[in-house]
Amino acid sequence: MKIHYITGLAALFVVAVHVMMRLVMPFSMSLEYENVVDNYRNFWYALLLESILVLISIHGFNGLRVMMIELRQHPKWEKFVTIFTITAMLAVIGYGTRTIIIVNNLSL
Repeated sequence: MKIHYITGLAALFVVAVHVMMRLVMPFSMSLEYENVVDNYRNFWYALLLESILVLISIHGFNGLRVMMIELRQHPKWEKFVTIFTITAMLAVIGYGTRTIIIVNNLSL
């Protein structure tokens, strides 16, 4: 359960930093295509987005795992739910990371 609290607090901090960075320019300007791509190409901002992706994914899928385990208390069910949530979490993180890599014109 500690992982849930740690990722929740860390995500709150990282998202607050992200919001503060967005307040530097007007909202409508920050949503223009060129500005979004430039943000993704900034190493530190891409690292910030990646950390948001990882923290929120871990936090969310761990919460889903806990809820699904509470539905049924059985070792096989718990193993299935754990494997399913880890696999789904890695797929989401992989797809999000792929987006950052493609925008930066890096090869997979």
